[in-house]
Amino acid sequence: MSTRSVAARTFTAGATALAVLAVLVVGGVLVLRELVDPFSSEPVCTAGVEGTSAVLDLEQARYAATIAAVSVQRGLPARAASIALATAFQESKIVNIDYGDRDSLGLFQQRPSQGWGSPSQIMDPYYATNRFYSALEQVDGYRSLPIDEAAQMVQRSADGRAYAPHEERARTLASALTGFSPAAFSCEVEPPSPSAKGPDAQGLTPRAQAVRREVESAFGDLPQGGFAPDGVQSGHQQGSAHYDGRAVDFFFRPVNDANNRRGWALAHFLVAQAERMAISTVIFDDRIWTAARSDQGWREYDEGSGSGDPNIRRHLDHVHVDVA
Repeated sequence: MSTRSVAARTFTAGATALAVLAVLVVGGVLVLRELVDPFSSEPVCTAGVEGTSAVLDLEQARYAATIAAVSVQRGLPARAASIALATAFQESKIVNIDYGDRDSLGLFQQRPSQGWGSPSQIMDPYYATNRFYSALEQVDGYRSLPIDEAAQMVQRSADGRAYAPHEERARTLASALTGFSPAAFSCEVEPPSPSAKGPDAQGLTPRAQAVRREVESAFGDLPQGGFAPDGVQSGHQQGSAHYDGRAVDFFFRPVNDANNRRGWALAHFLVAQAERMAISTVIFDDRIWTAARSDQGWREYDEGSGSGDPNIRRHLDHVHVDVA
C-alpha cells in the first residue's frame, strides 16, 4: 500500500471520528439542556414570589395567564390554577400544540376520542382550560390533594409522578397570575409600533377593542369605561391615551383585598398579552408597567398633584390599559 493511500485513510478516519465526536457533543449539549431545563426558551417573562421564580417565553406566558384567568373567572382557588399549570407544563410545556400521543391535542393534551371535545374545541385555549377545570372540580378533595395527584386524577396519564417536578414553578406562577402576589409578574417586550387606525363608533381603536374582547373571554363581563362614542373630552391627564380612543379602564370596586387580587390578576394578564396585542401601558394599585421600559418591570406610579378621588388618581379601583 502506498504512503499516499495510508495518509488518505488516516485523514478519512480522523475526519470521521471528529464528525462523530461533534455529533455526540452537540447531541450531549441538547440532551443536557433538556435535562437541566426543558423549558429553555428565551427568558422574557418572569414571576417572582417569596424567593422562588418561574421563567417563561412570551408564548408560554400568554397561555399561562389564560389558564390562571379562567380560574379567577370561575371563582376557583389559586390551587386550582397551580394544578392546571403543573399539568400544562408537563403535557405541552404550556404551548397550544396541535399534535401529541395518538389524538392528544392542545395545552393539556386532551383527546377527542376520550370525550374532551372536538379537535377545534380542544385547540381553543379557553375551551380546553374550562374543560380541565370542570373535570378537576369533580375530583373529591382536590383542594387538599398533592398537586401531582390531583393532576393525575384529571389526566389519567401513564405516569402521574411526571407532574411533581413542575409544582414549585406552577405555584409561583399561580400566586402571581391569580393576583395573590401583586406586581410579581412582568414581561420584557419591544415597544409596539403605533397604529394609524382611528376610533370606531364606540370611540375605541381596533386594537383597544381587541383587548376588550380578550379580557371578556378571560375574565367575563367586567365593568369598564374610559371611552365614549364621540370620544372622551375630559377627566384625564393631558396627553392621555383615553382622548385617542386607545385606552380602557376595568373597574374593581369597592377597594378591598378581594378586588385588589382580581385587579392584579387582570393587570398581570394584560402584561402577558402585551407583545401580541400591542399593549403599551398597564396601571394599577400605585404601579405602572410600560412596554417602553419593560426591562424595569413594575414601577411606582406618580399620579401627579391633581385633586379628586385618590382611588381613581392612584388607580386603586381600576386597571388602566392602553395600546399603541
